[in-house]
Amino acid sequence: MKETIRNLIAEALDKARDAGQLDLNCSPEIVVEEPRDKKMGDFSTTIAMALAKTEKKNPRVIAEAIAGNMKTTDGDLAGVEIAGPGFINLKMEPSFYLNGLLEVAKRGTGFGNCDLGKNQKVLLEFVSANPTGPLHVGHGRGAAVGDMLGALLKKAGYEVFKEYYVNDVGNQMNTLGRSTWLRYQELYGKNIDFPGDHYQGEYINDVARSVQEEKGDSLLEKAEDEVLPYFREFSARYILDGIKEHLQAFRVEFNGWFSEESLYEGDSVDRIIDGLKDKGYVYEKDGAVWLKTTDFNDEKDRVVVKQSGDRTYFCSDIAYHQNKIKRGFDKIINIWGADHHGYVARMQAVVKTLGFDLENFHTLLVQFVALKRGGEKVAMSTRSGEFITLDEVVREVGVDATRFFFLMRSSDSHLDFDMDLAKKETPENPVFYIQYAHARICSIFRTAEEQGFALPDVSKIKLSRIKEKEELDLVKKILAYPEVIQKSAEALEVHRVSFYLQELVGQFHSYYNKHRIVTDDKELTLARLFLVDCLRTLIRSGLGLLGVSAPEKM
Repeated sequence: MKETIRNLIAEALDKARDAGQLDLNCSPEIVVEEPRDKKMGDFSTTIAMALAKTEKKNPRVIAEAIAGNMKTTDGDLAGVEIAGPGFINLKMEPSFYLNGLLEVAKRGTGFGNCDLGKNQKVLLEFVSANPTGPLHVGHGRGAAVGDMLGALLKKAGYEVFKEYYVNDVGNQMNTLGRSTWLRYQELYGKNIDFPGDHYQGEYINDVARSVQEEKGDSLLEKAEDEVLPYFREFSARYILDGIKEHLQAFRVEFNGWFSEESLYEGDSVDRIIDGLKDKGYVYEKDGAVWLKTTDFNDEKDRVVVKQSGDRTYFCSDIAYHQNKIKRGFDKIINIWGADHHGYVARMQAVVKTLGFDLENFHTLLVQFVALKRGGEKVAMSTRSGEFITLDEVVREVGVDATRFFFLMRSSDSHLDFDMDLAKKETPENPVFYIQYAHARICSIFRTAEEQGFALPDVSKIKLSRIKEKEELDLVKKILAYPEVIQKSAEALEVHRVSFYLQELVGQFHSYYNKHRIVTDDKELTLARLFLVDCLRTLIRSGLGLLGVSAPEKM
């Protein structure tokens, strides 16, 4: 809608220039907003004030020139008023909005698609939990945010590649393998002193039992050094398979799974370090190799290679991000847990040293989740190493509720996940509230069909019959969807869509409670059916972005 208004203003500016009323030696951005006070009109622009300096005229004089030319423009403009120092307020005819519904009907769930991304390639890395244990609820929030952001960017015209980075290198993997080895021995009655710094959860026993099923007692009497590589590889594969299974059940799919271990095949990592050294970004001190991240606003330089010769995780991240850049992505987006806050500056330093534009490198931090039952916070982990997994939450409240609750708040704010609320089938449960609106519309159409009503060709529907205030407000909200998509994609803020859906269905429920859809008036009934059919399309589209189902019956 705002793009149409901008075009209307641009045409008026051209006419004012042609008439000699304005010089227009510069072309400032035409900002169009919706006034908070609806009495001021449907749209407002400050273009007159933006032009005042270059035109060397009073903003109100400029506004009058623009408004005068807009009044003569054909279209759905009901009136133009000048307010204050030079605001131009526009009032639109109902037909302006009603004709917009035709585009919704034409494009279906494709309504809201835009070319913001212009087919730029985006690498979206998220979750990337270490394959040392099952996914917990924090990982689940990151998974939902990343998956929806991928869908949102795709709708906004980007080519999106979703990737999971598998940290399968380092002491953590040795510890994982040894943890399983020790539990495997316990299965055969050996008395084991299990170290406190090893992985404690019951899932390690599950891995050990799987080894037992595959190998029996054939590994029992072998030396630890001999069997540890097997236990390490088996444990990592077992846990990663579980992660993949649970993510798939959570409706999260990845285009690629990138192994950290693959970075160390050949001498590519050494060549990266040598290349950074040639650029003056790497130096040696105290027997270690350091990257000058302080040159890029990091609080201190970072070790790349330890005194022992072992490469740090940071070294792997440097190699991984160069790999991302070499694959030709225009944008790189990392979605990390909030505990990685201190890591952001050093990774910004890395991509800059690698020659990548920081404007196209983004890191989103997903804040922690607190589970609640009966108004009380649930303990997330125990001393035994057990913690509440994503799978447990999904099994209790369902995929739809879990995904929606993860996505209904800004990802950079803490989230209290009310398990009791998520299971309620009442309007206070936001996901139920939205899904019920879709199901209610489907029920309306079943009733209409029983009474012999079926939507004809759009050209035969008299949209002018849609004229109640609640109806027109609903139409305006529907037509705001493309702007929600574009702004959400620009800001990388997925929660805006869930906010929009809640407001949208709130208006629908209020409208439905006040006005009948299927009436004795055929023209009115068909017009209202067309309206709610467009609404149903929008709800389905929005829920689809969230990865939430749109049931036809509830």
